[in-house]
Amino acid sequence: MIFNFQLFPIRPQAVLCILLLSSVSSCANVPLQQGATLGSYAGMTASGGTLTKAKLRVDSPPVLAAKTVRIVPTSAEIGSGNAFDPKDLALVTNTIDRALCTGLSDRFQVVTANQPADLVVHATVTDIVATNRAAAATSTVASLGVTAVLPVPLPRLPIGLGGLSVEAEAVGRDGSQKAAMLWSRGANMITTRARVSPIGDAYSLSSAFGTDFSRMLVAGRDPFKGTMAMPSMQRMKASLGGDPKYDACKAFGTAPGIKGAVAGQLGLPPGWSDNGAKASQ
Repeated sequence: MIFNFQLFPIRPQAVLCILLLSSVSSCANVPLQQGATLGSYAGMTASGGTLTKAKLRVDSPPVLAAKTVRIVPTSAEIGSGNAFDPKDLALVTNTIDRALCTGLSDRFQVVTANQPADLVVHATVTDIVATNRAAAATSTVASLGVTAVLPVPLPRLPIGLGGLSVEAEAVGRDGSQKAAMLWSRGANMITTRARVSPIGDAYSLSSAFGTDFSRMLVAGRDPFKGTMAMPSMQRMKASLGGDPKYDACKAFGTAPGIKGAVAGQLGLPPGWSDNGAKASQ
């Protein structure tokens, strides 16, 4: 059955009601997953924002004194790892690295793998809640149908939402942990664009983790407290697909930029617009 929007017009007031109702609707519940990759899990305190669950610890003096940082490529240790295509997992982990590199470049000099650094950062994906492709496809088709007649996005269906859980730490030159974070977030109906891929939501959320962890190291404090700062020019340039500030970040490729935004609006899988790490091309 084809729905004819001319015969059944959608009033702007109705769309507004949908948005208001959906603001109190569900998002995917992704519990914090503690893995076994951090040097220590002691002394971590609960934190997080409206959508994010987190536990963290940061030793502010040595973190703020650090000038250089090296990023060890993110790994994935999840029980359901075999359920995902290795190329899809690589896109998720690489997007984390790309976001970490861009965010850390605001204060640190990011060095390559063969150079010493004041801090060494490594993250591990501990869980991915798969996105239901059928539900994502239905949400995308419905949203495109509404935006064809009204400039208002339609919320996603509250089913089949995916999510992501990550843990990471920063280790100093002496080998001791200087900062650590457990992090999880589920997709929601309003801000997470549906992508027809099992890792669609995990991919969309991965850059959020990279931003939160890099903010903790740049500021030397809990990134979920205080006001949100405007993104720097170098971060804006990198997010639009421009070259990163440091050559070390080029290993993670460039962001899809406008092409990625268009692909996201159309619900296309991440691999349609993101070429991944430079070394894998």
